[in-house]
Amino acid sequence: MTASPEQLQLMLYDGAIRFATQGREAITARNHELAFEKLSRAQKIVLEMERGLRPEIAPELCARMAALYLFIYRKLVDGCVEHDVKPVDEALELLRFERETWRMLLDKIARESAGPRGPVMAEQPSAGSLSVEG
Repeated sequence: MTASPEQLQLMLYDGAIRFATQGREAITARNHELAFEKLSRAQKIVLEMERGLRPEIAPELCARMAALYLFIYRKLVDGCVEHDVKPVDEALELLRFERETWRMLLDKIARESAGPRGPVMAEQPSAGSLSVEG
């Protein structure tokens, strides 16, 4: 309940990766019911990330991110329907890359907000603040 929107986005990536990995393992074990359950959860998270975009703030970036999220979603669906780890692996590769990119962005924002005078207080709005929705 105390996570920032930026931290929540990171948690969404973590959840999608965790469930997709579990779904992949279930496909390998030929446990199709469990694979469906786990991949469905990963799909829902990816769709939630897509729905959280705010094109009114950054239309071009949001269009690109929406296309990426929908591509990842489709790969998760394909893996589930075809009982094939290859599309799931493709989705996982993209999710991990995006998660790492997000982590690097959060680190950069933290360094910039700390500046030479120490961290910015939570009550002070930062000109470099980032919205998970935009």
